[in-house]
Amino acid sequence: YYLKKGVLKAPLHFQFVLGAAGGMPATVENLVYLKNLIPEGSTWSALGIGKGHLPILYAALALGGNVRVGMEDNILYAKGVLAKSQVEGVERTKRTVHEFGKEVATPEETRQILGLRRSGE
Repeated sequence: YYLKKGVLKAPLHFQFVLGAAGGMPATVENLVYLKNLIPEGSTWSALGIGKGHLPILYAALALGGNVRVGMEDNILYAKGVLAKSQVEGVERTKRTVHEFGKEVATPEETRQILGLRRSGE
C-alpha cells in the first residue's frame, strides 16, 4: 500500500515474525504465503517464536531469505533445554547458514541489506 502511494521507496525489507501471541502461527506454509505477497526485488527475513523457531529458520534459508536469532524469540535451545546464552543460538544459526551453502552477513553487509547508514553518514 505505502509503496504504491509513494510513501515508501523500493527496495523494501520485510521481517516476518511468526508464532507470536495473536499473530500468524509459525508454519512453513504461512512463511511461503507471506513471501509470495511481497513486491519483487524486496529483501526479507523471518523468525519463528518458540517451537517454530527451527522450522522457520530452515525454511527461510531454503526460500532465499535472511534470518535473525536471539533469546528474545526463543529462550530454549532445544525442547525442555534452556539456552545458556545468546551464543548457543548464534553459533547454531551460523552452522546452519554454512550448511545451506550460504555466508553470514557482516555488520556492513547487514546495513546494506536493510538500507541503513552508520550514524553521521
